[in-house]
Amino acid sequence: MKIIAALALAASFVAAPAMAHEFGFAGILDKSNRDELPELTLSSGKPIADAPLMLKSGRMYEIEIVSDGTAELALEGSGFFRAIWVNEVVVNGLEIRPFGIESVEFDDAGTMELEFLAIKPGRYFLRQPGSTGEGQRVEIIIE
Repeated sequence: MKIIAALALAASFVAAPAMAHEFGFAGILDKSNRDELPELTLSSGKPIADAPLMLKSGRMYEIEIVSDGTAELALEGSGFFRAIWVNEVVVNGLEIRPFGIESVEFDDAGTMELEFLAIKPGRYFLRQPGSTGEGQRVEIIIE
């Protein structure tokens, strides 16, 4: 009797259509699970962002980081970069799929797009290395 029940259960899995969760077959990478964040600006003497970034764990985000070329500027934030999964970094149309990031740096004017999945809730920041001013950092909160 147990064998018949086990075979019936196995047959029901084989006969049932493949199903995905509410995001569809792309899972968490589905377009319905993506938000675009306000761009971050790297410019000598100007704030990086107007306000903290509020993120939700489990959502995909895209953000553009724009440098105006007024100085060689970088952003660091190892805590933040360890709390996310980076899907891709796009620079001049070139897609890079890294294992991780520690920091990014602009030598000249340009734009970088970062697509990532927020994972670990907490309070993080990105800042210009060596700076202490509040305008040279952006707070990022993952709920």
